[in-house]
Amino acid sequence: MLRVAVISVHGSPLAQLGGKDIGGMNLYVRQLSKELGQGGIKLDVFTHWYDPDLPQEVEFGENVRVVHLKAGESRPMKDELYQHLPEFTSNLCRFQTENGLSYDLLHSHYWLSGRVAAFLSEWWGIPYVATFHTLGQVKNRARVGEQETELRITTERRVIARADRIIATTTHEKNQMVRFYSAQPDKIAVIPCGVDLALFRPMDRDEAREKLGLSDKKIILFVGRIEPLKGIDLLLNAVAPLEDKNDLRVLIIGGDPGEAEETARLGQLAANLGIGEKVAFLGAVEHERLPLFYSAANVCVVPSYYESFSLVALEALACGTPVIAARVGGLPSIIRDGETGYLIPWHCPEPFTERLELLLANESLARSLGLAGHASAAKFGWPIVAEQVKEAYESLTKASSKKSHAIGGG
Repeated sequence: MLRVAVISVHGSPLAQLGGKDIGGMNLYVRQLSKELGQGGIKLDVFTHWYDPDLPQEVEFGENVRVVHLKAGESRPMKDELYQHLPEFTSNLCRFQTENGLSYDLLHSHYWLSGRVAAFLSEWWGIPYVATFHTLGQVKNRARVGEQETELRITTERRVIARADRIIATTTHEKNQMVRFYSAQPDKIAVIPCGVDLALFRPMDRDEAREKLGLSDKKIILFVGRIEPLKGIDLLLNAVAPLEDKNDLRVLIIGGDPGEAEETARLGQLAANLGIGEKVAFLGAVEHERLPLFYSAANVCVVPSYYESFSLVALEALACGTPVIAARVGGLPSIIRDGETGYLIPWHCPEPFTERLELLLANESLARSLGLAGHASAAKFGWPIVAEQVKEAYESLTKASSKKSHAIGGG
């Protein structure tokens, strides 16, 4: 049985989704690990021991466990973790030695984890797969005010050069790696994120609203972290000019106490725009309840300045909800403009307002886009995605085995 050490320093698959620094990557690691485990691969997911009340080892799927490792304070900010990576790595090696473990492959998620996995790959002499989820160089170019550090960008460049295989979620991300990080194109496999099609599926809108205690007003939905990069201010500015706002609600899902300042700023912006009573900040919502909100909504809006993929857009489409999104990053790989939703090439409110008015006033058009979106999501099912990742793993371990035999026989 293939055994994989998954390094996800700050992205625990057990963390509650929707808070600061907790989102799509956590879900990706969780779902992919579970699916790979069911496919006969044994995985240990090493992550920061962010909650001292949790045991060190947690089984969370067939052949899959999370292993918590101490590194600095119990709840440091993501950006503070870099200085504790040596401690994290040391504790990982100690766990591996004390338990007599050996691994066939490493898979890292995000640049912090890449720093750890690059070292371990050399130390253990095994192949190494890297997934970044976001790239510092690209974030800095996406929006004025983003300040990803040179340390991050330099580390990403070194990890990209060192990794035996890189998984990009879209062709756009692959091209960015080649352009900004001088990555070798033949090392990059394009494998999309996945969606749980059993959970995210269409349901009756009235039924969903009844379960959520919502009225029959028209609902515009946003799901994601509460941070400037997500473009929530753009959404609010797009809603303000809508002609018919009497029966309209804007639901914003996401955020935690660490994002209170940005939430307050956005709340004040909504009030200044005269739509304060129309906007509800609901905070983090359990992942299993999200399909109710997608199904209750008339439209889901993704106005981000940067999205390497956007699981939110994919989840909405799987639920049959049309999406209006910024034409950035990997979103064009998910949304077919005019068929499953709309892509807006400019970060200004007017074109978002125009598309919102169109969908909110035309139920048959919204239904048509929703049906097409649901059908398009089928190719993103987790079993399909995991099989592609498994093939990437197996090709690397076979190549490594042949190399070892050739060296040994020489």
